Amino acid sequence: MAPKVLVSDELSETAVQIFRDRGVEVDYLPKIGKDKDALAEIIGKYDGLAIRSATKATEKLLEKATNLKVIGRAGIGVDNVDIPAASKRGIIVMNTPFGNSITTAEHAIAMMFAVARQLPEASESTHSGKWEKSRFMGVELFNKTLGVIGAGNIGGIVCDRALGLKMKVVAYDPFLSEERAKQTGVTKVELDELLAKADFITLHVPLTDKTKGILNAENIAKTKPGVRIINCARGGLVDEAALAEALKSGHVAGAAFDVFEVEPAKESPLFGLPNVVVTPHLGASTTEAQENVALQVAEQMSDYLLTGAVSNALNMPSVTAEEAAVMGPWLKLAGHLGAFVGQMTDEPIKAINVLYDGTVAKMNLAALNASVIAGVMKASNPDVNMVSAPIIAKERGIQVSTTSQEKSGTFDAYIKVTMVTETRERSIAGTVFSDGKPRFIQVKGINIDAEVGEHMLYTTNNDVPGIIGALGTTLGQHGVNIANFTLGRSSVGKDAIAILYLDEPLDGPTLDALRDTGLFKQVRPLEFAAA
Repeated sequence: MAPKVLVSDELSETAVQIFRDRGVEVDYLPKIGKDKDALAEIIGKYDGLAIRSATKATEKLLEKATNLKVIGRAGIGVDNVDIPAASKRGIIVMNTPFGNSITTAEHAIAMMFAVARQLPEASESTHSGKWEKSRFMGVELFNKTLGVIGAGNIGGIVCDRALGLKMKVVAYDPFLSEERAKQTGVTKVELDELLAKADFITLHVPLTDKTKGILNAENIAKTKPGVRIINCARGGLVDEAALAEALKSGHVAGAAFDVFEVEPAKESPLFGLPNVVVTPHLGASTTEAQENVALQVAEQMSDYLLTGAVSNALNMPSVTAEEAAVMGPWLKLAGHLGAFVGQMTDEPIKAINVLYDGTVAKMNLAALNASVIAGVMKASNPDVNMVSAPIIAKERGIQVSTTSQEKSGTFDAYIKVTMVTETRERSIAGTVFSDGKPRFIQVKGINIDAEVGEHMLYTTNNDVPGIIGALGTTLGQHGVNIANFTLGRSSVGKDAIAILYLDEPLDGPTLDALRDTGLFKQVRPLEFAAA
């Protein structure tokens, strides 16, 4: 019996035909995605659901999707899909992360031109019968400095286009290596230097706890007088109210925004201000981009439903069905090891070295490597997955090396991940016990046995009395319960570490209290994907 797919949003006829040509039965109902009740009535008949942004794949809808095996999002954003709920029901969620990169980058360049020459206002003025030639005095892009915050996939394309316009390009990106920057003709700088030097600033980072408000009032005040700011990435990266004040004062000469803190944006502090160009989230809105992502999602969903092949999945590793049964726990461990070292550094990563020892060395190392890299990259980009992570690492000049060897120690198998930056190396090793649960077994060369939990704390200190008491007392005073406590040391009186598995995440005051004891060289909260 042929698998059956529902297309509930607008998708190109070519994409719909791909399903049919591949032998997948398809119902094209592009309006039903906006009618949640009607969608809920019929969703139980389908093996696949192909969507854009209008359909909301909520937990309530997925409860009705008793046969659904895959959701394919034509585009990168999956805010309209409840991924945890889908995962619990064994539903794969796929997206098409690179189909609209060029389109979004071009929109940012177009917005930069528009704000440099005040094109929308000049057009409106001329349409109204005025001829205000002297009113609209613009600036050239030639020889100006463009500051790019986030030089990944889309940001990298913007850098390339800007260099073609003979602009000077400086980039702030913790994951951009010096070598990669030199190769592309970009000058790598810290954020404060970018703010001080840039004539134009464009943002191309995901919205995370670290990037939210990256251009707040304090940082906007550090910018060069007369700067122009472009945001085609995510709303919330820029404090709109603070930017509005800077525009009114004249410190910022102009702004161009395609994204807003609240969307659809019916109101914003930026609306109505002179030399502010605004568009309704059009970054991916070109015929080519929409066609690309539609064709990609149809191919990916067909591949999975017909052959079991998984591509660009956000909640499932890209491995065969046979491999998944054996590799599942090891893939999870690989991701945890990557997440550990990724959360332990704020420096650009030069290399990731992975050692596979024993029976794990005979598994699908490409998939395990992808899980390690995804774990590392998720520290700065929560949207990354096992497919996109290696591509992003390559774009940023991160060297990934793999070593495999026969059983060489106490454990039948283990994985060791070493991350290399300009100033140091960090390593962690782990294994999977017979219960299928991952364990950390070595950090910084110190042997341990630490169960992996969702919320953890890592500390380093000199091996002196009082550490256990300080940790227990301080966490207890702040209402934090310890589920598991592991200690290790290099030798008596030397380096020591502690890894704690906690029942809840740590807040700022608790971390400050631990640091204020003066006992710890390092205090790091760590978060890991739930089992």
